[in-house]
Amino acid sequence: MGVFLLTGKAYATHAGIEHSLAAHLDFLKDVEIHAFAAASYNFNFNEPADRANRFRVFDTDANTFKFDAGELVLLKETPNPGDTGFRFDLKFGFSQPEVNQASPGLNVNGTSVSDIQFDTQQGYVSYKAPIGSGLQLDLGKFITHIGAEVMDGYDGFNYTLSRSMLFSFGPFTHTGLRATYTVNDKISVLGMIANGWDNQTDNNGGKTFGGQIALTPWEGAAIYLNWAGGPEPQPIDPKNEDDYRNIFDLVAEVSLTDKTLVNLNLVYGKDDNAIAQGDNAEWWGISTIFRHDVNNWLSLNVRGQFFNDVDGFRSGAVQNLWATTFSPEIRVSKNMVFRMEYRHDESDEASFDDNGAPTHRQDTAGAQAIFLF
Repeated sequence: MGVFLLTGKAYATHAGIEHSLAAHLDFLKDVEIHAFAAASYNFNFNEPADRANRFRVFDTDANTFKFDAGELVLLKETPNPGDTGFRFDLKFGFSQPEVNQASPGLNVNGTSVSDIQFDTQQGYVSYKAPIGSGLQLDLGKFITHIGAEVMDGYDGFNYTLSRSMLFSFGPFTHTGLRATYTVNDKISVLGMIANGWDNQTDNNGGKTFGGQIALTPWEGAAIYLNWAGGPEPQPIDPKNEDDYRNIFDLVAEVSLTDKTLVNLNLVYGKDDNAIAQGDNAEWWGISTIFRHDVNNWLSLNVRGQFFNDVDGFRSGAVQNLWATTFSPEIRVSKNMVFRMEYRHDESDEASFDDNGAPTHRQDTAGAQAIFLF
């Protein structure tokens, strides 16, 4: 057995040590290591007095160079029923981690449990239960299933440099239990119970639930029907756990040709009693992206978006916001991408800053370099 006893203690023989080491190495060969890094420059033609881009997420700082994010990912996938695994994404930087920690939770002394430049963007343990084709269970913190856009990483980044307002005003992450099941090659479903929106520890006694139906009706087409809802503390009565926030989300992406696709995102949200008792807050928006691959190293992306903050709860003012974005993408190599962007934002209210004066519009230009493996 590779073990012998001496004075009542067990000692591993050389053969036992080799066996243990081989077992560990056999496990580690299935663990993937990935990395992602992004750095950017952004310029706001309004030159706002506070050097802040309005209604943005991640690219919030105007007229500055930034190291946006560096990410290290450890991953053991669970492709087969009965498999166990995990995922851990550690992120450092001055754009994404700051936003992702929207509500990291407090320790017993009332101070933040996380430093603002670091974030465990995802961290969960996985098990594929041997039920049917395999029921995937993930317990921990994971990126939301809501929305068409994502937080950039080695396994996917957006068609545009900046995020849409639909992304900005939606959830980023959830902490809880997620279950996914593939019914067949055209249908998969997802269910979730979590602490809420962007809070690593729960801030009330209720839980948020979520669901997704993913459809692939034909090759080159994908449709996602998403929902998340649960009690979220409101400014009017933070302790009331009967006030629900619900968000309904539709994502559709269709390849028009082998080089051109269109992506559509529709969202509607409502917060109970968010304005006053008996007065709910509503918002909705639409975003459309057209992408065309000019050749094997250049793609052109155009996005149009509209956001209606019906009650001013999400943006701070009752207003209609819209924006157009043009983002060329250059693939320098299989591991490096360079992209540029020009974006025009506008509102029917003077919600932007033009060198200290209110204005209805905002124009920005940016560039970003990405490395990933």
